[in-house]
Amino acid sequence: MRSPSARTFGVLCLGQFAATAGLTIVVPLLPFYLARLGTPEAEIPWWTAVSLAAPAVVQLISGPLWGWVGDRFGRKSMVVRAHFGLGLAIALMALASTPGEFLACRVLQGACGGVVSATAAYANAGAAANRRGRALGALFGATAAGSLLGPLAGGLLAGRLGFSPLFVAVAGMLALSSVLAALVLSEPPGHAPQRQSVRVVAGILLRARESRSMLLAGLAAQAAIYALVVVFAPHVERVTGSVAGATAWVGVLQAVTWLASCAGGPWWGRRNDVRPAQAGFAAAAAGCGLAVALQAVASVELLVPLRLVQGFCFAALVQSVLHVTARQVPDRGCGTAFGFGTGVLDLGQVLGPLAGAALAVLLPPAAVFSLIGALLGVAALLAVAGRPKPGADSPQPDETREKVLR
Repeated sequence: MRSPSARTFGVLCLGQFAATAGLTIVVPLLPFYLARLGTPEAEIPWWTAVSLAAPAVVQLISGPLWGWVGDRFGRKSMVVRAHFGLGLAIALMALASTPGEFLACRVLQGACGGVVSATAAYANAGAAANRRGRALGALFGATAAGSLLGPLAGGLLAGRLGFSPLFVAVAGMLALSSVLAALVLSEPPGHAPQRQSVRVVAGILLRARESRSMLLAGLAAQAAIYALVVVFAPHVERVTGSVAGATAWVGVLQAVTWLASCAGGPWWGRRNDVRPAQAGFAAAAAGCGLAVALQAVASVELLVPLRLVQGFCFAALVQSVLHVTARQVPDRGCGTAFGFGTGVLDLGQVLGPLAGAALAVLLPPAAVFSLIGALLGVAALLAVAGRPKPGADSPQPDETREKVLR
């Protein structure tokens, strides 16, 4: 029973952490950064929205394609490529002098990135079948750690050092992880080239009830979580009654959310190895939805335990979707499956903020939080609908699944 060595997994987690920290380091401060680039004040919200959405939109196409390239030519090269490409895009951000140039760098980020699907495909291929949940869980724990420390570093250092040195430092960390991946990683054993197109693999995932339901559940959950991002800070401002108080509390609440996700990622991963991932997703989405709905009526102090529950439950969602999608295709096609799955999740990342902004204009805050919680409840029901039937909760043997790709 094979499993990635500690050194190999350390390299993967370092890259996942560096990529997430680099991507999130500027996000909370993006309006301030765009203002420094000379963006007219009236245009800053538009440029902020477009800059946030651009990488996810591009990855709808690039993610499945890079996954197919990895299945065809090797998983190690995709890890090296993803880290290097993301580092290059972030390094170029340090040279941007206009909002248009920064947006071009964000588009390049989406085209060259895909760190999540690349590292997940490598870890999935290198781990034993009964330990793949743990592998994905550890990677998403590293993602949560990057999401925790990236904005914290950005908030503490951007005012003192400026944005360009931060971008250069992150690019250097990604270049280091790319070099380490090239030197330390080896191609997972048993790799056989995948010759089928993205369309064929996508067709398999969409026809199979388990993966189709989980992809829809993941899309709904991602849209809900990213809709919450839009309305959460203004809600905290209303609760605290001041911008200064809201700024401090939002930082604390974001930190406790991601801290809980750091612990939740490995826990849910281990659970997915012994129980159906659909059940874990459903329980987590329901818990997350309840925690979100209650935030509408909670005091600022009570938001702390609610965000802890939200963060712990959120850690199950993405990894469970990828865990299920990878089971529907042979191992040699899991990179394409991961790329397609992350592309669907990226669509939720694009639609969620748009929905959140529209709801915030049309409805009172309590109704908005309730609807977001209800959408997470819908995601839980979709996952339950895709649960394996009794006696069929083990994946198909590779020999059976291979026939589908021929």
